[in-house]
Amino acid sequence: MDEEVAPVAPAGYNDTHRAFLQAFMARGTLTFPEAQKILAQIQSAYERAEEPIDPQSVTMEDFQNFIRMAREAIEHVDFDIRMTRHQVRGGERVWVFMNAHSDAPTQMATTRTPEEVAFIKRLLDAMFSEYNTPRMEVMAVDEGQALKVSRPSRSRESGANGLANGNGEGAAATDKGLKHSEVLALLSSLVAEGWLEKSRHGFYSLSPRALVELWSWLVETYNETEDEWQNIKFCEACKEIVTYGQRCTERDCTMRLHDICQDGYWRTQREKKCPKCETPWDANHFVGERAVTSRSAFQRGRGRQSGGRRREVEEAEEDGMGEE
Repeated sequence: MDEEVAPVAPAGYNDTHRAFLQAFMARGTLTFPEAQKILAQIQSAYERAEEPIDPQSVTMEDFQNFIRMAREAIEHVDFDIRMTRHQVRGGERVWVFMNAHSDAPTQMATTRTPEEVAFIKRLLDAMFSEYNTPRMEVMAVDEGQALKVSRPSRSRESGANGLANGNGEGAAATDKGLKHSEVLALLSSLVAEGWLEKSRHGFYSLSPRALVELWSWLVETYNETEDEWQNIKFCEACKEIVTYGQRCTERDCTMRLHDICQDGYWRTQREKKCPKCETPWDANHFVGERAVTSRSAFQRGRGRQSGGRRREVEEAEEDGMGEE
């Protein structure tokens, strides 16, 4: 029988690179400041330094060299490391350790029960279909909306529920759903693991890690129609998915920009008009939770003790939300 051949480590690959890769895999994502601390600790131990190495002495070039070595070490086993920018935190760069070839949605749920996997896919349906319309591109859910999809709908089978069982047959029969306490625990776990982020207003949205890992699946699943208006849209400047940014004033136009991209983009344009429909760009129509939170009805509703966030959204619509 042929012996298995172990992947050949890159030239110069040593224990510091192994330790860095292990730390990266455990975290899933890294920013440069986080990497500085990790590399300083690793190098201090490796060199047996009498004084701990200052994290600030670790340069971006040092970090990128470790990233390069890590990518070479893992490319044989279908993993990769990719860089993206955080859409909310001022464009902070985030490096993502990702599985390059497995079924993307199940990457969020490798240690989950079948009911939890099915819930996660219903949650994605809520984010990118139910609460992502030409009128309101929220692409996020609050706690009440997440609890609403704790159990599968009997009225219709979502594409996500079908995927949860490998096909669309018998999904409702086998998926009993989750209790509300189980949903809340799962949401907290997904935030802690870096798949979801929770905003100060209580909205859950996909993290940079999730957007990188789920990119192909999101496009394939939610842009399945040939209509010009599609659920997943891309920034005109950087071509990345937009879940938090700005939209054209014209409701049917697909022009979108990240907040972090707008300054650089408009510097390259003669005038501040949509390049697709030539409508003046007012920077006051939003993608993401601000489609809700920027409205006066939401601000008024924050002080109320009852009614819930869903009523606030409905009031925002009645107040003229999305009326261009």
